[in-house]
Amino acid sequence: MASLVNIWWVWIAFGLALAVVEVLAPGFIFLGFALGAVAMALIVLVSAPLDASLALALFGGLSLIAWIALRVIFRNQRSGARFIKHDIND
Repeated sequence: MASLVNIWWVWIAFGLALAVVEVLAPGFIFLGFALGAVAMALIVLVSAPLDASLALALFGGLSLIAWIALRVIFRNQRSGARFIKHDIND
């Protein structure tokens, strides 16, 4: 496993697999993990080989940051629904 965490395309494949699971599952549960895996692919591509435990901890941290950022972004969107405060019979 230590050699697999240092291959950038493995992280891309993992991110794509998580993105597919996100499409099949309701809610934005796996999207943060998918973005964390893609970020890890970029880090592995430009850095020296990482220890497996450090790489997994970094993946967890990046996924948490991405998940929190997505929660903030999607929370502020409005649905465009109108609230009707009067009835036609009033």
